[in-house]
Amino acid sequence: MLQEVKEATKCWGKLGNCRTTCEENEIFHILCGTEAKCCVNPKYVPVKTKFS
Repeated sequence: MLQEVKEATKCWGKLGNCRTTCEENEIFHILCGTEAKCCVNPKYVPVKTKFS
């Protein structure tokens, strides 16, 4: 069975991918549109945040 591979829309200077949900090794940084999130590897995000 063949699966169709869909090319993701790039974001964050081509370092991220627009998806509805991010993968485990990615974080949501900005919105790509009304439903998609820009999922980026944390090492490419300039601002580090601390969660309490």
